[in-house]
Amino acid sequence: MEAVNKVIRKQLHSDVALVNQIAEYIISAGGKRIRPVLVLLVAKAYGYRGTHHHELAAVVEFIHTATLLHDDVVDESALRRGRQTANALFGNAASVLVGDFVYSRAFQMMVSIDNMRVMRILADATNVIAEGEVLQLLNMHDPEVTEARYLEVIRSKTAKLFEAAAQLGALIAGASETEVESAAEFGRSLGTAFQLIDDVLDYSGNADAIGKNVGDDLREGKPTLPLIHLMHNGSADQRALVRSCIELGDEQHFDAILSAITSSGALDYTRRAAELAATRAAEAIAGLPDSQFKNSLLDLCTFAVDRNH
Repeated sequence: MEAVNKVIRKQLHSDVALVNQIAEYIISAGGKRIRPVLVLLVAKAYGYRGTHHHELAAVVEFIHTATLLHDDVVDESALRRGRQTANALFGNAASVLVGDFVYSRAFQMMVSIDNMRVMRILADATNVIAEGEVLQLLNMHDPEVTEARYLEVIRSKTAKLFEAAAQLGALIAGASETEVESAAEFGRSLGTAFQLIDDVLDYSGNADAIGKNVGDDLREGKPTLPLIHLMHNGSADQRALVRSCIELGDEQHFDAILSAITSSGALDYTRRAAELAATRAAEAIAGLPDSQFKNSLLDLCTFAVDRNH
């Protein structure tokens, strides 16, 4: 990761001072860096010996960073990773434009690697992520969103980049097509587990631990799985409250919603869905030879569901 961070700092440099300022602010915010870690661990698990995985890990992190910059503007978020979002600090216009810079720099790096399969995986992933963002926008303030529709958003918006990261690691290590697909399934399922636990933490975490404001999903009128489950399994009064809160983006009733999703088992249901996804991820790489890298990938499956931030 030290090598990846060197690549990130070098590639984010610009002659435009504001680009450097915002880029440095984002880098220093830290974060779990799960997606670039996936590239490194999967590549090593399949026996990779070169250094291209550092560049690919940085590309994946750039794509993720660009989506965060744009996401926070769309969601009007003020807090991420325990600090002000870039849009709150520098303004929406600067965040969107620097997000564009980070995206385009990722594609410059991708082209320099000069591998058509790599470019196809990353280009497809970026396009699917954009579709996922639009799907999520269509779901906002819509109490009729089904679990299937919501899981489609997760697969596109979150799981796709996890999938691409794991695929790339296997691909550059010279893995077989079957192994590349197994790595893709690992990433897909791991990303799904991560997002579902994020949904749980938005109702059961605390702002200091999760680094964002608890209840943001409700404020944005975002129907995530705990709310969807309550909408379909709660009492008539609870369903009416959920419908109203989703339609209005009403966080004033957060305590009542939290009490309802807790008593109805909606959080437990969402956590179980995350555990099933993490189990699928672990099963996808069962055929990998034993190594410290495989063990770390399996540890990620456990971390995905046991974390509190």
